[in-house]
Amino acid sequence: MKRVKNSLWGIAFVALAVILALNAFGVTSVNIFFDGWWTMFIIIPCIVGLITDREKSGSIIGICIGVFLLLCCRGVLSFGVFWKLIIPVIIGIIGIKMIAKSIFGKKDSEVYKMIKENGTELKNGTATFSGVNMNFDNEVFEGAELNAVFGGVKCDLRNAVIEKDCVINASAIFGGIDIYVPENLNVKISSTSVFGGVSDKNQPENNAGNHTLYIYATCLFGGVEIK
Repeated sequence: MKRVKNSLWGIAFVALAVILALNAFGVTSVNIFFDGWWTMFIIIPCIVGLITDREKSGSIIGICIGVFLLLCCRGVLSFGVFWKLIIPVIIGIIGIKMIAKSIFGKKDSEVYKMIKENGTELKNGTATFSGVNMNFDNEVFEGAELNAVFGGVKCDLRNAVIEKDCVINASAIFGGIDIYVPENLNVKISSTSVFGGVSDKNQPENNAGNHTLYIYATCLFGGVEIK
């Protein structure tokens, strides 16, 4: 997926270079500094994220904001209308995401419920204006609650003992959470994000038959990164 993202950015830069070159030789007269041109710095990265990232809601919200701003700059909408519409749009997208999760993403909730019913105490890592490192070397891991509020949490599972499916509930609010996972562990992500998101840099080949880590993430001006 990283190659796809790099390719898309490469295509965008090549297209821009071609336009600038053609303008310089008088072949075309494309005005790249049109009214609202700066909104492209919001729209284009979000379009790339919509194509390449697993978590789509943050990109969709970003595209909506960018398009609304562009329409305002072009005189199609007023900025007054923008401020009236943007909050309902964001709330609506989050609501749709939550509905979709409740219908199609029940597995992580089932694993979480099973762990709680078995009386297992989930590990807790909370960082508020601070940093927390959680290392599970040679320790049985079943699940954890991770919370970063204006802080950072590092959760290392690379040498943990994982005997069955497990779950992590992660909340990043103006903070960041890094989760390091072993190569033989499947990872499935479900998230709700507003001006933040989940980045999965650990994308191994499908390990059919191995255990799965279900990650449910909530990101508000923050991020969760799986490595």
